[in-house]
Parts: sequence; C-alpha cells; structure tokens
Amino acid sequence: MTKKREGVDFEKSIAELEALVERMESGDLTLEQSLKDFERGVALTRSCQKALSDAEQKVKILLSRDGEAGLQAFEAADPDTNDNDE
Repeated sequence: MTKKREGVDFEKSIAELEALVERMESGDLTLEQSLKDFERGVALTRSCQKALSDAEQKVKILLSRDGEAGLQAFEAADPDTNDNDE
C-alpha cells in the first residue's frame, strides 16, 4: 500500500468514525444497530491507533538519525497489542 493510500484510508476512517459517533449520539438507533455501529467504531479506532503508532515510530526514527537524510526500516506494531499506559 502506498503512503498516499495509507493517508487516505486514515482520513476516511476518521470521517467514518465521526459519522458513527453522531449516529449513535442521536439516540435513534435500535440496540442491534447501536451494537453493530459500536463494533465498527472499535475496529476503526484500532486501525487509526495503529496508523498513528506507525507514524510516531517513523518520526522517532527520523529524529534519532543525527541529521542523516533518508528513512530507516521499522517493524509495524502488532494491532492486537497495546503498549500504552492508559
């Protein structure tokens, strides 16, 4: 997947997540639809968190290179693990 495509997917995921929140906050959904939307929202949130984590790792790599140009390879975080202290 190209970098431009990843950015588009992230932006689309955020937009979809915002729309889901608005729908759920309206209070007009059935319990079944609310649960379905909540499940989709959790999946979108995880996807966005992974994209942000990957971007943060790239920035850290770039900043730690002592002024050297270019990118260094890194391994993307496993989306099923959570290293945050939240």
